[in-house]
Amino acid sequence: MKVLLVYPKCPDSFWSFTHALKFISKKAAVPPLGLITVSAMLPDTWEKRLVDLNITTLRTSDVQWADYVFISAMYIQKESVNKVIEESKKWNKKIVAGGPLFTQEHQNYPEVDYFILNEAEITMPFFLADLNAGQPQRIYATDEYADLSLTPVPDFHLLSVKDYATMNIQVTRGCPYNCNFCEITSLLGHKMRMKNTAQIIRELDFLYNTIHWRGAVSIVDDNFIGNIKEIKKNLLPEMKKWMQSHKYPFNFSIQSSINLADDKELMSQLIDAGFNAAFIGIETPDELSLQACNKVQNKNRDLIQSVKKIQQAGIQVSGGFIVGFDSDTPSVFQRQIDFIQKSGIVSAMVGLLNAPKNTKLYKQLEAENRLTIEATGNNTDSSMNFIPKMDYNELQEGYKRIITNIYSVKPYYQRVRRLLLNYNRLAKGQSRIKFNLLMAFLKSVFVIGFLSKGRTEYWKFMIWILFNKPKLMVDAVTYTVYGYHFRTIYGLRQKKHKY
Repeated sequence: MKVLLVYPKCPDSFWSFTHALKFISKKAAVPPLGLITVSAMLPDTWEKRLVDLNITTLRTSDVQWADYVFISAMYIQKESVNKVIEESKKWNKKIVAGGPLFTQEHQNYPEVDYFILNEAEITMPFFLADLNAGQPQRIYATDEYADLSLTPVPDFHLLSVKDYATMNIQVTRGCPYNCNFCEITSLLGHKMRMKNTAQIIRELDFLYNTIHWRGAVSIVDDNFIGNIKEIKKNLLPEMKKWMQSHKYPFNFSIQSSINLADDKELMSQLIDAGFNAAFIGIETPDELSLQACNKVQNKNRDLIQSVKKIQQAGIQVSGGFIVGFDSDTPSVFQRQIDFIQKSGIVSAMVGLLNAPKNTKLYKQLEAENRLTIEATGNNTDSSMNFIPKMDYNELQEGYKRIITNIYSVKPYYQRVRRLLLNYNRLAKGQSRIKFNLLMAFLKSVFVIGFLSKGRTEYWKFMIWILFNKPKLMVDAVTYTVYGYHFRTIYGLRQKKHKY
């Protein structure tokens, strides 16, 4: 059997870091972890090719070569998905599809031959058995949740490793919280399920020894600390031992809930194991909106102080923010701006509220007859899939005001300064400057320091770094490049939406 595994293209967005990746000569931020995990579940006797459309194009010769085309996708990749399906059907190839998009919208894709829905550890074996018997069904779905001890080491060897800025692994699935706009629990449940520690060490060994990766590793769990007891007792101590014995070849980033700030011991363990960054869903500083969306973990706390505790512990914080809740008033826009600036969250991903299918918010809005279009999956493209309580035009203008204020040159560099003053770099790791980082610095000097409209603020910032925080020069250069990306995306948005 010849299988072509295709990962559709993600559109350019604040999240893609497309314009930042050019400075380090990379084509994509992270590889398609779900697809290469599915690949590892297929028979060893099958021939496999991986095409990630975020780093290359889909060649006719690859489609012609294949017996089956496997596609895994998220909402944001819909446009690319349609093109892959069209090209596959042009050559009469059987299509096998899975992932979040198809799990929730398989009925919208009549051209697809077979759907492997929900978690493939459960549904894939049934498909393979039926295929071997010559009687495959069209849809394989389950209400059960997978035992992650059965999850194989992903087929990292299929990747064009040099084209990615970061490798990624998964430790857990599920989330103990129940935010009404989030689809994670509807897809993966509330109960935290974990791979065992030995599995994680095997994956680190594979990254280190087989594909010879060195550098950033993103842990893609929706909430890495959902099972704090197991993380602290077993996983982190073993990861620390592995990292020490290998002289800290990786630096890890996670997604976490804000209660990370409440556990000094946990933060210290993360630092000792080579962790240095966390993405946290802040959403909003408005208590009424937090209550309305059931973001209980963020309520009744000083969110800015919590962020500062994490930064001071040695973990840089990026954050997600949302406007458009029913309880939002026009004052929320300035409150969001003020919060982001004071917190020193440099990578602040602000989006308009959307309601993914099967979430509590979707069901509520459906009952209220307020749904309009299908969600795009991109919460930074100015789209909404429901009628908001606030005047729509006022909401759009307020959203634009936030983006303008936080990503304009001067406030952006002010925010970076605030972070670097608060940030206490403690993470272990190799101190040698790599060639690609040196090249990124030289490119940033040329592009941002001489060609960019924000060059004056750039040089003020670089001089400030030299005199105040010279040991954080690598972080400073990274954030100047991030700022360039954010401003480029915002400029493209202005042209597209004419604002």
